[in-house]
Amino acid sequence: MNTLTYPEAGATRLGPLPDGYHHLHHRTPVGRGRADFEAAGAAITEFRMHRSSGVRVRASAPRAEPGASVRVALEAGPLRFTAPCRVVWAEYGPERIGFAYGTLARHPECGEESFVAELTEDGTVSFTVMAFSRPVRWYTRLAGPLVPMAQRWYARRLGGTLRRIVREGHAPLE
Repeated sequence: MNTLTYPEAGATRLGPLPDGYHHLHHRTPVGRGRADFEAAGAAITEFRMHRSSGVRVRASAPRAEPGASVRVALEAGPLRFTAPCRVVWAEYGPERIGFAYGTLARHPECGEESFVAELTEDGTVSFTVMAFSRPVRWYTRLAGPLVPMAQRWYARRLGGTLRRIVREGHAPLE
């Protein structure tokens, strides 16, 4: 089934995030200038940032577009968590590039998460992860406060990965 498991589709685009969920908002600088912004936007929307962070991603499209299905798989030792999602919005603007996916049936959580690169007036390129979610499966409910901690850790990891991808995009060829 390809139906979202929550009614507030698109809330991560500009906010506000809906009540009744855990909220995540993480922002970090990843570069400076137009070239870094474009590199960051491409890495986000082509799912390279996720893959370079150690997550397996299978997507029905080469880059994020509304309606595309995305299956994220995270392995932790012998455990494997699969999270089916659908892209609910994508933006490819001159100062903002990114997308959000929402949860589908069989996802351990219910909600939406966005990944956005922004080019500010002073030339800073920022990466923002914004999400709202709540547990659905017994194991995410049992994990309680560990799930939001893991989500914050993952958002920081994505920011560090994106910073490295942007920096390596300017490395001299040998």
